[in-house]
Amino acid sequence: MYDRILVPTDGSTATREAAEHAVDVAAKYGATVHALYVVGTERLERSGATREELEAEGRAATEAVVDRADDAGVDVVTAVEDGRPSDRILEYVDDEDVDLVVMGTRGRTGVGRVLLGSVAERVVRRADVPVMTVRASGERAVETAEEAVAVARNALEAEGHDDVSVTEEPYRAANTWIVRAEGDGDAFNVHVDPSSGDTSVARIRRRD
Repeated sequence: MYDRILVPTDGSTATREAAEHAVDVAAKYGATVHALYVVGTERLERSGATREELEAEGRAATEAVVDRADDAGVDVVTAVEDGRPSDRILEYVDDEDVDLVVMGTRGRTGVGRVLLGSVAERVVRRADVPVMTVRASGERAVETAEEAVAVARNALEAEGHDDVSVTEEPYRAANTWIVRAEGDGDAFNVHVDPSSGDTSVARIRRRD
C-alpha cells in the first residue's frame, strides 16, 4: 500500500511522535521512511542561529528518526534542505514519489517553530497524496509574549495573510494571549490559548 513515507521533522515532541507513527506504518507495509528537515529561511532570519547550527540540528533530528527506525527494522533516507517548509515538503513529495506524509501538527515553541499548524494545513490542502497528522501530547504551553507572537503569525499565515506586523505588545489575559496585528489592509486580534496553542482570529477593523 505504501512504499515511501515522508516524515518532516524538527526534533520537537510533535515531530518525534509523528516519526514513531511513520515508522510503525512503514514496518507494517514494508515501506521506507524519508526523514526531512527543512532549514526554513524565515526561521534562519528570526532565530539568530547560523545556517551551520540549524543544519547540525537537522542532522540530529533526522538521525533520531534513523535510531527509531533501526529498532523496528525499517530503512530510512535522511535529508536536510533549504526552503520554505511547506513548499519544500511538497516538492520532496513529488521528487521522491512519496506515497504518504506523516506530520506533527505542532513544532518548536517560539520563533523556532517549524512544523506548526499552518505548515501542516498547507501541506494537507495542497498535497496530492494522503497526509496523516499527529497531534503532540504534553507539549508545553505558550508561556511568553514571543511565543504568542510566533503562534499568531502562523495562524494569520494559515488564513492567507502572509505580510503582517504585530503592532502592540501581546496582552496576557487570564486564559488567553491577545496579539494585535495588521496586514493586507486589515487589523486583527489573534487570541492564543496559552495551554494548548489553539488560536482564533478576529478582524477588528478595516483600514482606510
